Parts: sequence; structure tokens; C-alpha cells
Amino acid sequence: MYDSANIKRGDILIISGNQPTPTTPIKRIAAIDLGTNSFHGIIVEIFSDGSFRKLDDLKEMVQLAKNGLGNGLTPDAMERGIEALKKIKVLCDSYEAEHILAYATSAIREAHNGGEFIQRSIDEVGIKINAIPGSVEAELIGYAVQHGIHLEEEPVLMVDIGGGSVEFIIGNNKDFFFLTSRKIGVSRMTDIIKPGDPITNKEIKELEKYYAKELKGVAKALKEYPTKTIIGSSGTMQNIAAMIAARKDLPSDITLNELEYSAKDYSEFYKEFIKMDASERANVSGLDDKRIGFINTGVVLVNYLMREFDIEKVKISTQALREGIIIRYLKKDMIGMPWSGEFADPRRRSVFELLRKCDWHEAHSKHVTDLALRLFDELKDDLSLKEDDRELLEYAGYLHDIGYYISHSKHHKHALYIIRHADLKGFREEEIEVIANVARYHRRSTPKKRHKEYKKLKKKVRKRIKKLSGILRVADGLDRSHYQNVQNLQVELTEEEMIIHIETTDDPSLEIWGAMRKRYLLEKVSKRDVVIKSDLITDQN
Repeated sequence: MYDSANIKRGDILIISGNQPTPTTPIKRIAAIDLGTNSFHGIIVEIFSDGSFRKLDDLKEMVQLAKNGLGNGLTPDAMERGIEALKKIKVLCDSYEAEHILAYATSAIREAHNGGEFIQRSIDEVGIKINAIPGSVEAELIGYAVQHGIHLEEEPVLMVDIGGGSVEFIIGNNKDFFFLTSRKIGVSRMTDIIKPGDPITNKEIKELEKYYAKELKGVAKALKEYPTKTIIGSSGTMQNIAAMIAARKDLPSDITLNELEYSAKDYSEFYKEFIKMDASERANVSGLDDKRIGFINTGVVLVNYLMREFDIEKVKISTQALREGIIIRYLKKDMIGMPWSGEFADPRRRSVFELLRKCDWHEAHSKHVTDLALRLFDELKDDLSLKEDDRELLEYAGYLHDIGYYISHSKHHKHALYIIRHADLKGFREEEIEVIANVARYHRRSTPKKRHKEYKKLKKKVRKRIKKLSGILRVADGLDRSHYQNVQNLQVELTEEEMIIHIETTDDPSLEIWGAMRKRYLLEKVSKRDVVIKSDLITDQN
């Protein structure tokens, strides 16, 4: 096993057009989300291009509304909150964070003694808390989702179900069209309805009636900006996703980010889960023990949203308010430089941030990727590949040698580990597995079921990995010298052969040798013998 302590901090690159230049972290800051049920702190390093890297985080369950919202914080709740902040402050200090941005939401904002808690935080912990309005909370959550989820121009409904409030944001990859915060969080609604165990049909109808009244503005906005997709963030939405993932055997070992389930998946889950009592819910895989008592009001809310607004699918964002705090700081308080161009896409940005941190072999990796993509384009139809495969092959090509950051020996295996644990944004877990395994199999052994990480994948994913790995292996062999000798290639397919015609600037012997010794997997997936023929590019001057 690797330990994060073994991964040293490397230089990163500022993106200026397509030409990166080296730089180093310029600041460390911490962000704390003081929610109704939990306090969650995150420490990040900031770079001068406006990107950031998470160093550590800490989550403490505090349940400030254990005895009801709006009645003030009880002495016990105060103590739980202060003790949680002290633990987070120790973490911040250990990383020498220069600023601590602490934002309080419903429970503290609405409590008549919330000011007392804020003052105690200043006096006893040394953290100044900002109690933000719901509209700002919604904006910050929107920033986090835009940053961490692959969005298009089509609007989506972003939903963050907290303990005291629920934030609704309608937006796309660039803009927000609607922002609101409603007081219908899971703890608040559990306190108002006081559902039985299990919850009754009458109580469900009472909840839905309450939701209908509170969500009139959301309903009106969705008529103007219709969508079939919910992006869910924070604990309740993640817990629901984790339960559905376990039920449907969806991949979620690496991350819940970008995990997607359908309206049908949710309906099947809902019909079974809503009938359970607390003891039965305690045995459901994916559900946090501390949410057993109030998860049902959130489950009913999601069901209401999907039914009333004709939602077809839900995707999960693991980024929420705390990351939004960081992004707002970067956009408005410090740099004022939004991400733009191709690096506005969280997928590409996330991959290139990882490459910079691992001090990648840029010239070789880019050239191998270019050769791999040319092979892909020539073989796409023959190997029944899709455009999505091309994008994942591109990222695997860029990342295939990042294992050198740890060691030359077994660098292909190190690449697998780094990619799987890099918290890449915008990708589904299955896509991360494809990228990681294609990078892993660029050299040495071909994919085999005795390989633990490969064996656990579904058959269709393993098949995808074999095809893309076969292409990348040959492309890597064609730059065996690391001097970009192969300038162009074309593929000729016959009944029995795949003839790769290459053009080189110098003697091609090493490149041909490198590609031929790695041709086996491509031959296997294409059912043809690989033959390489070369032409030397002569100097016309």
C-alpha cells in the first residue's frame, strides 16, 4: 500500500493557451462548512492559475438540531460544535493554513444564540465564522458542482439536501439561472412531521404537501429552464446514491462523483426502503449510521422531485459547499480569474492538474498519445470503438508514465494506483478504471484475470481495456527512443494483417523493435498479424 506521505509536492504548470509553464503553490487555505448535522473542513494548496489541490479534510458529526431547529442551540450542541471546531483547527494548524474560511448555515444562522456560538468560536478556537444567507449557500454549492461535474450547455437541477435547508440551483457548465434555499432539510422536516417508524403513507402525503408549498418557485423556474437531470450533493444525496450503488452493483469503490442512477433505479429502491423501520435501515449497505433516524424525509423529497418534475436520472457530486467556498475565494477575493477555454472542462483540467503534480514526461507522453489517437482513428470501426473510448485513451496516453514520479521500477503499476486515487473530477468510476488500467497495461504484462484490480471489473469494461491497451502499447513502442522519431502513420487492413505504415525522420529500427515486441494484445483483439513498414522522411532542402 502507498501512503500519501510518500507523494511529494511537485511543480505544476500554468496553462497559457496550450503552453504550460512551471510554478509552485502560492498559498494554503482551509474552508469549513458548518452544517446542521456535520462540520466539514478541507485544507487546500492554491496555485497561481486558479487551480487548487486538496491536502486533507476532516468531517465531524455534530447534530446541532438534535432537539429541533429554531429553538436555539442547546448547551450540549454548543459543546459538540466547539469540540469539532477545535479538532478541525488542529488540522488547519498542522498544515499551516494561512486563512480559515468558516461559513455557517441554517442551524447557526437561525438560532437565537447563534451569535454566542460564533463568539465562542472566536474566543476559544480562534476561528471567525461567517453566517451566510441561503442564497449565498446555493451559489457556493453551484460553483462546486460546476467545478467537479462534467456539465454541458443543457440545464440541470442541482440539489443539496442539508439538515436545515435544501439548496436548489438551475444552471449549466457556465451559468446559474436560478438559485434558492428552502427550509426543508432532513433534520428540520423530521422535527416538524415527526414520522413514525416506519413512516406511514399519511406522513408521506403530509411531507409531500409541505414540499409542494415550499417548491412553487422551483417548479416555476423549471418550466422556464426544463431539465431531466438532477445533480445531487452532500451527505443525504451521497448516502442515497451509495445505497442504490450497493443494491444495483454500481461501481463506487473509488468515488461516488459522477455516479449515475435512473428514475427506475430510484423507484425500485424507494418502494423497498420506505417500508423499513430503523433496525432494518441499519442493515442497508451505504447508509451512514448517524443518518438512520432522519434519512426518510430526504428519501421522500427526492422521490417527490423525480415524480413531480419528470426527472429521468440523478448524478452525484462529491464536491459541495466547502469546495464552493474555495472557488468563490479564488474567483472573487484573490485571483479573480475564472477557468476558461478547454480547461473549463473538469475532466481535462483534472487530468492536467495531476500531470503537473507528477512532473510528467511531457514530450514523450504527448507524442505517444498522438500516435495512439491516430491508430484509434484508423481502427475505430474495425474494433467497434466509440468516441468516448477515444477520450479515455487520450487521457490514459497522457498519464501512462506518471508512475515514474514514484519509481522507475514497476512504474506502470504505480500509474494504476496514482490514477485510481487521484480524485479525478468529471469522470464516472468506470471511466477512471478504464484510464487507470489502460495506463497500467502500456508495458510488461497484458491484462489477465489473475490481476486483482482488473478481475473485479465487469466483462464489458475488461474488453474495453484490452482494445485500448492494445493500441497504447504499440503507440508507446513507436516512441521507444523517446525522441519522437515517428512523424506519421497510416493503417492498412487486410484479411490477415494489420499493416502500420510509419514515416520517420531517422532510422526506425528501435521504434519498429519497440512496437513489435508489444504487438501481441493488438493482434489478439484485432485477430490480425501486426506488420510495420517504414519510410524515411528525407530532407527536401
